[in-house]
Amino acid sequence: MSLNPVISLLGRRLRLAVIGGGPGSFIGAMHRQAARIDDRYDLVAACLSSNADRSVQAGRELGLAAERCYADGEALIAGEAARADGADVVAIMTPNDSHFQFSMAALNAGMDVICDKPMTNTLDEAQTLLQKVKDSGLVFCLTHNYTGYPMVRQARAMVAAGELGDIRLVQVEYVQGGRSQPGVSRSPWKDDAARGGPSLVMGDIGTHAHNLLRFVTGLEVAQVAAEVGTVVPTRVTHDYAGAMLRMANGARGSFWVTQAATGVENALRIRVSGSLGTLEWQQEVPQLLSFKPHGAPAQTRTPNGPGTLPLSAHSSRIVAGHPEGFHECFANIYSDAAQAIAARRAGKAAEPLALHFPNATDGLLGLQFVDAVIRSNGSNGAWTTATGCRCCTCSRRQTCRCSRTRCRPDRTAPSQKHKARLRPR
Repeated sequence: MSLNPVISLLGRRLRLAVIGGGPGSFIGAMHRQAARIDDRYDLVAACLSSNADRSVQAGRELGLAAERCYADGEALIAGEAARADGADVVAIMTPNDSHFQFSMAALNAGMDVICDKPMTNTLDEAQTLLQKVKDSGLVFCLTHNYTGYPMVRQARAMVAAGELGDIRLVQVEYVQGGRSQPGVSRSPWKDDAARGGPSLVMGDIGTHAHNLLRFVTGLEVAQVAAEVGTVVPTRVTHDYAGAMLRMANGARGSFWVTQAATGVENALRIRVSGSLGTLEWQQEVPQLLSFKPHGAPAQTRTPNGPGTLPLSAHSSRIVAGHPEGFHECFANIYSDAAQAIAARRAGKAAEPLALHFPNATDGLLGLQFVDAVIRSNGSNGAWTTATGCRCCTCSRRQTCRCSRTRCRPDRTAPSQKHKARLRPR
């Protein structure tokens, strides 16, 4: 492998512009640092504040030219599109309600997109955006960054290789304590449902848990029986959600997310049990993957340790026994997206191991899951269809009666054969 695949393909680094993530933003700094770790990008432009003076000041502190520090995301996209040396890629880390607007504008301008989750606030927007990505042929990367951890990718590879056998049980939880007390959120826009989305906890961390479950198992959630709401008195936006799951292959599971567990920091966990063994992983100790095979001693897998599979090895930069963490997993998403973007621009096939980053299809499926949880809650926890048939993309108002389980999840329309099997809910 080249020391820098992007330079090998293009003769230069990708030119990156960022919208959002200015002074005081945790996630903004993570995006910028992730882009730099593997030297695939040059940061050339930014909109770091809606205030022109603050945006220029922040951009200058990052070493940007004053004329490439914008006070509006749309202005950044238009300005960079007009330059011969304009940005190739736009990274979006704004409040949730503007993800759709800026993603569509960037795609219309011919720019590849890296977008923070959730992809959009509404299901209709997600469907429109996915179709735009497909029509444009551009790369869209959704930063569900936890899928970049080497041991998460090891788990995915082990499941795909059949080391767990048939998947029977799944459990995923994402538990935080940052909103355990009443009061205004650290980011006040999150307290506004119009900006934070119809369910804050589901958009903020529920989509992460759902994506992690799908990434590791390769399975879709078929149905949910869910509850979502608030546990902190006087709070308006959701801080808790729980659901029982029925997976597309018949496996059963559970899902639990909250931001109101006092004292808990960032406890994202997953357990997957199959006919041949069980895997367990937790984000706060990301270097360790527990594997408990049937009839054999429990094992602990580590990055680049014995039994490392190619996808995991691709995602680790150092030899066994040296810790990597949140920055590096985030950088894996950025670096893989860079390889895909550079290959597209060079007219070459991308390295297959670099194509495991979340995309717009994952974004739509995440919004479908959020929608299903909310609808199930509104029906007193009734079992509710979570996604369309895997051989088509059904709207949320339809139930597909197709029993096929190995169809492609990224088809944009029902086939003629299956249209007759769709019935209104």
